[in-house]
Amino acid sequence: MTNEFDTQILIDSIENELHRSLNDLGEAELRQYYFMLAYHLGWEGEGAGAETRGKRIRPLLLLLSCAAAGGQWQEALPAAAAVELIHNFSLIHDDIQDNSPIRRGRETVWKRWGVAQAINAGDAMFTLAHMSLLRLDSTSSPGIAIQAAKTLHQACLKLTKGQYLDLEFETQEQISLEAYWEMVGGKTAALLAACTELGAIVANTSQSRHEHYRDFGFKLGLAFQAQDDILGIWGDAALTGKSNESDLIARKKSLPVLYGLQQQGAFAKRWNQGPVDLSEVEFLAKQLETENARRYTEEFANRLTDEALQSLFAANPSGAAGEMLDKLAKKLLRREL
Repeated sequence: MTNEFDTQILIDSIENELHRSLNDLGEAELRQYYFMLAYHLGWEGEGAGAETRGKRIRPLLLLLSCAAAGGQWQEALPAAAAVELIHNFSLIHDDIQDNSPIRRGRETVWKRWGVAQAINAGDAMFTLAHMSLLRLDSTSSPGIAIQAAKTLHQACLKLTKGQYLDLEFETQEQISLEAYWEMVGGKTAALLAACTELGAIVANTSQSRHEHYRDFGFKLGLAFQAQDDILGIWGDAALTGKSNESDLIARKKSLPVLYGLQQQGAFAKRWNQGPVDLSEVEFLAKQLETENARRYTEEFANRLTDEALQSLFAANPSGAAGEMLDKLAKKLLRREL
């Protein structure tokens, strides 16, 4: 095998592995069933293509972590497909739970085929992920496959705990910043931590390097969420593709909002009066800035970014893959992807 780090080669290899995983459904026998999953992955239906597939950030992080830790990224492809399928399983179920009709500019699976079929499609994606991961026993070794399975299973459990907290927060008036970070640690950071750790596991490197790679992914996830919370209120919708009105109108308890509520000022007074109207969004965003919620969140995001990059440095990534991993992390945190 050769280590080639052209991004497009990695992306193409990830797509091929994902197609291999979906073929386990038996496309010929249940064409519509296959179509539902392929539709969600951006391969089928109107508008199919790069924009509806997403960036495949998680599998890219995994493959680059493997190569940077001294392994052959090709051996990690089953794990790369597995984490992308887990991510997409969570998106299908999140869309149902959030009652979201649109994802990446198209109808969500539940909106198009109904809730019952969407739940089943998500379950299929979850199952296919673990079937894909087991192929590590042939690309790497049975021992590594078992270790990888334990890591991914633990991440999935943390993912559901994070989602539980996120749903619980919708009906709770008071949420501590500690509880917020516990939720983010499960819902956003756990899977990214698994991606970078799985790369190190397949590379068969030392336990201490596993831990550094895991910490890198975890802090990367926390920093990413803090950045997302900033963009959800003050971001340029033309650049992010996300309305900066939706978080306040949806009464999302993001980090700036929770900080603002703790200040018990004008923002908290208005927030506690009930739903936010579109005409009030600009005022509330400015009020949060006045009460230093934006600065607090930006400083927290910057600190987490520094900690993520420090963990990556401690992992001692090597070669071109290490350089690409560093660049990918920085681009992700600057939201250039």
